[in-house]
Amino acid sequence: MVAELFGKATGYCKGKGGSMHIADFSIGILGANGVVAGGLPLIAGAGLSIKLRKTDQVAVVFFGDGASNRGPVHEAMNMAAIWKLPVIFVVENNQWASTTPQGYACALGDLCQRAAGYNMPGYSIDGNDVLAVRETTLKAVAAARQGEGPSMIENKTYRIRGHFEGDPQKYRDQAEVLTWQEKNDPIQRFEAHLVKAQVLTKKKSKVIWDEVKAELDAALEFAQNSPYPKPEDALQDLYVNA
Repeated sequence: MVAELFGKATGYCKGKGGSMHIADFSIGILGANGVVAGGLPLIAGAGLSIKLRKTDQVAVVFFGDGASNRGPVHEAMNMAAIWKLPVIFVVENNQWASTTPQGYACALGDLCQRAAGYNMPGYSIDGNDVLAVRETTLKAVAAARQGEGPSMIENKTYRIRGHFEGDPQKYRDQAEVLTWQEKNDPIQRFEAHLVKAQVLTKKKSKVIWDEVKAELDAALEFAQNSPYPKPEDALQDLYVNA
């Protein structure tokens, strides 16, 4: 994945996709999409494929609060509902669509209320609570596998970084950003929960952090040392030859 971000030939998409088009069909990742809300019609198709093939798979799509106001979201949700497709619509409500606050762009307080318009369950939860996300997701997965159709999950969270690297973020109060970052970090919250439950010790935690850092360092080194695609590679992977 890091190699793909670097535009290297060893990346998931051979350096041709970049950050917006990460895909790995071998583990069920059908691909991110550079078009806002572009993934929802694709996931409806994936859900229909699952239903026709009669497998126990469940298709999951992630989109933001900004994307939730676009037409393809509603078209895909309606299609999934009328056909009872095994699909979970997960909206990451991080409260900012680029520079527009969610409270301004949407008449609803909870985006999950839209689920009722398509006769599907809608859940609004603390998206920074790992266990709440897991519990709700398991419920939605079980319903999909039992033929009950799609669900919508709204994970309420916050975007602590800019919309893009170098974003001056003059549209919001930095004190608010710091409050979320320092007091509501999902990793820190879950780590504290595990320590309190005596599942994790500070010593074990350090070992995990060190292992993750080593893995990331190795990924970075792999990407940096990988070759760029050759010019002639631009004409490969475009069409299927008969």
